[in-house]
Amino acid sequence: MITLAHLSDVHLAPLPPVRARDLMNKRITGFLNWKIKREHTMAGDGLTKLVRHMREQNPDFTVVTGDLVNLALDAEINTAYNWLETLGPPEQVCISPGNHDAYLKGALQKAMDRWDGYVMGETVDDNAFPFVRRVGDVAVVSCNSAVPTAPWIAAGRFEEDQAARLARCLKLLGDGGYFRVVLIHHPPNQEQAHPRLGLYGAKAFRRVIAEHGAELVLHGHTHQSSIYAIPGPRGDVPVVGVAAAGAAQGDTGGHDPARYNLFSIQRLGTAWQCTLREFGFQRLSTDIVLRLSLRIY
Repeated sequence: MITLAHLSDVHLAPLPPVRARDLMNKRITGFLNWKIKREHTMAGDGLTKLVRHMREQNPDFTVVTGDLVNLALDAEINTAYNWLETLGPPEQVCISPGNHDAYLKGALQKAMDRWDGYVMGETVDDNAFPFVRRVGDVAVVSCNSAVPTAPWIAAGRFEEDQAARLARCLKLLGDGGYFRVVLIHHPPNQEQAHPRLGLYGAKAFRRVIAEHGAELVLHGHTHQSSIYAIPGPRGDVPVVGVAAAGAAQGDTGGHDPARYNLFSIQRLGTAWQCTLREFGFQRLSTDIVLRLSLRIY
């Protein structure tokens, strides 16, 4: 059996010191958003407690679907690397970047250079995404929907060239009999097709899944727990979103309190068994509890 932990939307707090010259771009809107809203709904102590609880479950592998930082400042990127080390070594952890990790042009490349082994794996060519990490019978396929955008825009993009590479990965891994877990920061479902927040290219993503299949898709971005499905070649493919790991335990501005998901995956003959357990804070309590246990396969 392989256990896979899923965190997302860490938004590491507090912000490091911000110089005036750092705000002469899109960061000014993010900084104001932080001061007005997110500074009160993100809690570093809660994140520490959540990660400690997750580590006690001893997962075989941990995935983070983006938004480790807030403004993609150099100091934030360095802090995020130190935080990643608390999750585990690069051999046991990987990232699918979020829009905050690509806040400005060039920011994502800086982050990838610093985070190094946490954001790399096997690829079908010289492009960084998607990359594959294999853990026993489980293959994690990390896609990238993070692109720099204009102020007040948090949308993602999934281009046709990445879709073609994802198709090749899924075909090869499917032929190899792996349980394929696809990571992407922005949700690929039609209901989240928001012009300011959604995923441009979601149709291409769903087309690849419909043609080549996957066993599970994981995302973040919405700061909400969610479970739904998209079509696959042999039935629906579960899509699971997780609440923001950096959210506070109490007042979260309408979003879910901090949570993480733990998947237990094993092969039974020619079939798969996968169970989801969701752990996290309650709105009126600082205790981490098992909120949901669900058999997916």
